[in-house]
Amino acid sequence: MGTATYTAPTTLPCLICEVENSPDAVVCAECSAPMALIQEALAQERDPCIITVIGDSNVGKTVYLGMLLDMLSKRADDFDAVPKGAYSVNLQHQVISYLGGRQFPPKTAMEVDEWQWAYYQASKKKKGPQIYDLVMPDMAGEAVAAEVASPKTFKVIRSLLEKSSGAILLVDAALAGVGSPQPDFFALKLMSYLDGVIASKQEDRLKTPVAIVLSKSDYCPDCFDNPRAFAETNLNRLWNICHNRFEHFDFFATSVVGSLGYGTDEYDNVIPYPLHVAPRGILEPFEWVLSKL
Repeated sequence: MGTATYTAPTTLPCLICEVENSPDAVVCAECSAPMALIQEALAQERDPCIITVIGDSNVGKTVYLGMLLDMLSKRADDFDAVPKGAYSVNLQHQVISYLGGRQFPPKTAMEVDEWQWAYYQASKKKKGPQIYDLVMPDMAGEAVAAEVASPKTFKVIRSLLEKSSGAILLVDAALAGVGSPQPDFFALKLMSYLDGVIASKQEDRLKTPVAIVLSKSDYCPDCFDNPRAFAETNLNRLWNICHNRFEHFDFFATSVVGSLGYGTDEYDNVIPYPLHVAPRGILEPFEWVLSKL
């Protein structure tokens, strides 16, 4: 009786957009997501949990995500997390290195092939053996804005949100706290876009958990006292759409920098410098999202 022979697949589907690619492709030909993601997912033999971090340009997504990954890798708050693939460490390495040098990391490029992706396997020791295979990309705020303004401009963003188990939306609390309507309007657009992407006719309200993170809350410490009250007062449009359309949402205050210094560049533009790193409220939104899955 002959033995069965193994036949290697001629193509592999991208984990994000599901377009078939050559097995030796490094990035997806359609969305530029690393093909290592699907290889890791196949090795784990379970569907990964995608948590998407979204927000406007200059809201602090890169710093927040890099700090979150670094805290997870150091077993903060009893998390046990390991990167699946060396590429998953690049983002946190970049963020911690820049902050250690008293600088903020450069803005994320709009080009999808320049984005940094992380694939982490995480679990909470006190809550049993459940393991989450987490995929989290660092997306450019300008790309998010372009996709919201003209859907399908960046197909990878729509595909990510369609597959996301949960989302973390960063909103600039510093701008909102001084009366600027920009954070409220942009967050309203994002939530409306998210509503359209994951809406189901069977649901009155969407069940995908969304954590709204009030970033740069060190500028307005009252955020930490009561994030919900701050949002209801300063982000009322966002507050209303959350109550009307989302089943699971909550507001969180967060900051990474303990103190800032200011200088000027060669064009006399004012540049902030992080003199002291003091992360606060980084893990709580992430833990809340996992608790709702």
